[in-house]
Amino acid sequence: MTQYGPVDVIAIDGPSGTGKSTVARAVAAELRWRYLDTGAIYRAVTWAVLRAGVPAERAVEVARRCPVSIGTEPDTEDVRVDGTHVEAEIRSPEVSAAVSAVSAGPELRALLVETQRSLIGGGQIVVEGRDIGTVVVPDARLKIYLTADADVRAGRRAREVGSNPAEVGNAMRTRDGLDSSREASPLRPALHAVVLDTTAMTQDEVVAHILSLARLVVS
Repeated sequence: MTQYGPVDVIAIDGPSGTGKSTVARAVAAELRWRYLDTGAIYRAVTWAVLRAGVPAERAVEVARRCPVSIGTEPDTEDVRVDGTHVEAEIRSPEVSAAVSAVSAGPELRALLVETQRSLIGGGQIVVEGRDIGTVVVPDARLKIYLTADADVRAGRRAREVGSNPAEVGNAMRTRDGLDSSREASPLRPALHAVVLDTTAMTQDEVVAHILSLARLVVS
């Protein structure tokens, strides 16, 4: 994939609880770039699959029948399935539990990668997910992979959703295993990605570090 200039896309990958979404939004806002949460697209399809009551293997059929649209402004969240707003619904425990299984299918991932690339368009966008630097935009000039201690990640996520850290930790470990071992687009650092351990870092410190790297490659 070579249609983007080398400074047009910042890819931020990593598992949940590392601060991807918050950090990516903040970086995009500071640069006055657009922002794309690719995980929200997979969550939206998962919500549609659960609503349709069909198995995960038929997710691509649902995705074609119920198109997902998503906004790219860093200060707002706009996610729709077939025109219906689903911003709150896609963050439900049911969707969180099912999203790895639904998103594992190679045919669905191929379809949604094309959707993501069309949204990325001409660049000047911060894109976060789990396969941005490896699959979606492998030639992005700046590729970041965020990681953190498992217990710290679970604590962060539990505070976000108001849940028990132990339960969240168990769910995260399950999802990490599924995402890292899937055949299509497994979760892993991209070639030449900057691996950043956020365990002992504040959100502001992570944002500042990424911005310092971005300003070396963004004119």
